[in-house]
Amino acid sequence: LQMAMPVFVRLGIQYNDTAYFNRMYAMYAFTKYHHGDKGLYNAADKLWWRDKDFVAPYKEPNGEDCYWSRGNGWVVAALVRTLDMLPKTDPHYLEYLQDYKDMCAALLPLQRNDGLWNVSLHDSTHFGGKEMTGTALFTYGFAYGINQGILDKSTYRPAVIKAWSAMVKDCIHPNGFLGWVQGTGKEPKDGQPLSYDKQPDFEDYGLGCFLLAGSEVYHLK
Repeated sequence: LQMAMPVFVRLGIQYNDTAYFNRMYAMYAFTKYHHGDKGLYNAADKLWWRDKDFVAPYKEPNGEDCYWSRGNGWVVAALVRTLDMLPKTDPHYLEYLQDYKDMCAALLPLQRNDGLWNVSLHDSTHFGGKEMTGTALFTYGFAYGINQGILDKSTYRPAVIKAWSAMVKDCIHPNGFLGWVQGTGKEPKDGQPLSYDKQPDFEDYGLGCFLLAGSEVYHLK
């Protein structure tokens, strides 16, 4: 989702060819409704399993479903970058929009008191420390929605400010190095334990997530 959707929508615009939009939706719908038999989107919780290995009956230690923070962050970012350019006349525009709004509503109450989000969204006890990348992607999504008039400013702006303040205060070093970045992986336990000073095995996407968030926070009115 995060790699293909923003590219396909831009190809459709570049070549004025809706076949790219149609193919994009076919892949999105397969992932949402059919991948791993019943799809990776849990319509009850409005969140996504990372892949078929984490679909129920897989559970986190507290018995909840495993919703990986950065995995859901990739989906939020993909939807933002798709909605930003996809013509509103596209037959699937409203589905993307509703999925985006539903995800934001589901993520809002999961924000930690310190402004960040846990690596495991429904199990705060499973590696329940700080994590920057998922937080940055959610911040990006929230701020974009506010700036576009899609999300209610009074509801989401406090969460954005709280998250951005936490990233600046708790994650970024004076020299620009980012702490609390989970390295490569696919679930909460990968790359643990995290810390302010730990260098992940690959950090470029951490910087990208941070800058995406900043690009929208900068435009908050």
